[in-house]
Amino acid sequence: MARLNLNRLTRIAVVLTATVLFLLARSAFAQEETGEGAEPVGAGPGVLEPVPLTPPPAEEAPPPVVFPQPQNIHATDLPNDNGTGVALLFDKAAAENDRTYYTVSIALSAGGPFAEATSFGAAGNFKENFNKYYPGFYWFGRFRNPNTVHVAPITEIVTGVDEQGRPKHEPLTTGKTYYLKLAIEQDGETMELPQVFEAVPKQDWFNTALSNNFLFAVIFGAIILFFIARARRDPNLFIRKIAGLEAVDEAIGRATEMGKPILYLNGMSDLSSLSTIAALNILGRVSRRVANYESQLTVPCRDPVVLTVAQEIVKQGYADAGRPDAFNADSIFFLTSDQFSYAAAVSGIMMRDRPSANFFMGYYYAESLILAETGASTGAIQIAATDSATQLPFFITTCDYTLIGEELYASSAYLSREPLLLGSLKGQDMGKAFMMIVLLVCTILLTCGVVFVKELFRALG
Repeated sequence: MARLNLNRLTRIAVVLTATVLFLLARSAFAQEETGEGAEPVGAGPGVLEPVPLTPPPAEEAPPPVVFPQPQNIHATDLPNDNGTGVALLFDKAAAENDRTYYTVSIALSAGGPFAEATSFGAAGNFKENFNKYYPGFYWFGRFRNPNTVHVAPITEIVTGVDEQGRPKHEPLTTGKTYYLKLAIEQDGETMELPQVFEAVPKQDWFNTALSNNFLFAVIFGAIILFFIARARRDPNLFIRKIAGLEAVDEAIGRATEMGKPILYLNGMSDLSSLSTIAALNILGRVSRRVANYESQLTVPCRDPVVLTVAQEIVKQGYADAGRPDAFNADSIFFLTSDQFSYAAAVSGIMMRDRPSANFFMGYYYAESLILAETGASTGAIQIAATDSATQLPFFITTCDYTLIGEELYASSAYLSREPLLLGSLKGQDMGKAFMMIVLLVCTILLTCGVVFVKELFRALG
C-alpha cells in the first residue's frame, strides 16, 4: 500500500514539473515575439544602422513677371466717324502671349480720375479693329502689316452713376480733349504705364472705309455716262435681243387681225414697288402700239393709285400715237384689292372676252398660275415679265414668252429706244462685264499670292 502511494506521488510531481517547464518556455517565446526585453535593431555587431531621410529642398521663388513693352504708343482721333471717338494705337510687343491683356482708361483731365474704357487680349481682335478703322491707311502703305498694330477705339466715357447706382455712359464730345492711360496685365499682375496721352475727337468728311465703294461707283458712273452719250449719237445702239419683247408687235398685230382685245395686267403690288413702275412704263409703250393698230386694250387694276396712273399713261400713249379720240377711259378700271377675288374676276374676263394677247407684267403671288392657266386655255399669246423668283416657274411653263428678273426693267429702254434709258442699260451691261473681268484677274492674283487685292472686295463700313 505504501509502495503504491509513493509511485502515485512521483507521477504527480513529474506532471507538475513538465507543466511548469511548458509554461516557462511559452512565456519566453511570447516575449521574443513582442520584442520585450530585446535589444534595439541594429545595436548588435554586423547590423546596418538606419540612414536618416534627406530633408526636402526649400521652394525656389518664382521668376519675376516680364511685362511687354509696347512701342510707338500714341492717341489720335478715331477715323471715319462723326466726331465722337478717339483711339489709342501701339505696336505689338515681342513678349506678348495669350495671358497678356491691355486696359485703356480715360479721364477728363491729366490728373484723373481715370475710368476703364476698354480692355482686350493681346491675341484678340486688334486686326479686326485695324481693318475696320484704318483700311485706307493700309491701302496707301502707312502701316505695313495690320497684324502688328493694336487699336483700342473709345467712344464713351463714364460721367457718374444713375439712380440705380449703375455707371452712366455718354458719348465723347467733338473738339474736347480727353486723356488716356494704358495698363498691362501679365500672368495675373498689372503694371500701369506712367505716360498720359491726349486725344481730341474730330468729325471726318470722308469715310476711308468706303473707299472701295467710291472707286467702283466712279467707274460705273463713267461707263454709264459714256454709253448715254453714245446712245444720243446712235439711237440704234445694239443691245441683246429679248425674245419676249420682240413678240410684242406680233401679239398686238394678231389681236388686231382677229378683232379681239388685248389684256394687260400691272401685277399685284402697289405703286411703291419697282416692278409695278416698270410694268407701267411698258404699258405706255404697248398703248402706243395699240393706238397705232387701232386695237382694244383692257387694263384691270387691283390698286386705286395704280389705276389713276395707268389711265394717264394710256391716255398719253394714245396722244403720242396721234389718236387721242380713240382713248376709252372705261377700258382701264378697278376690280378689287383682294388677291384671289381679283384673280377670279380677271379669269372671268378671259373666259368671256377671249382676248388674243395677255400681258402679265409686274410682281405676282400665288394667283400667277391661276391667271396664266386660264389664259392658256383660251389660246391667247401670253407674255410675262416678273422679278418674283417664286412665280417664274409657273409663267415659264404656261406662257409663250417670259422675261426673267432684270429683263423686266430693261423692257422700257428696249421698246422706247430713248437715249437716256438705252445708254443706262448698255452701261449696266458693260459694268457687269467689267466686274467679271476684275473678279477673274483678282482670282488669278490671289492664286499667285498677291493678297492685298482682296481688300477691294472686303465688306467695309
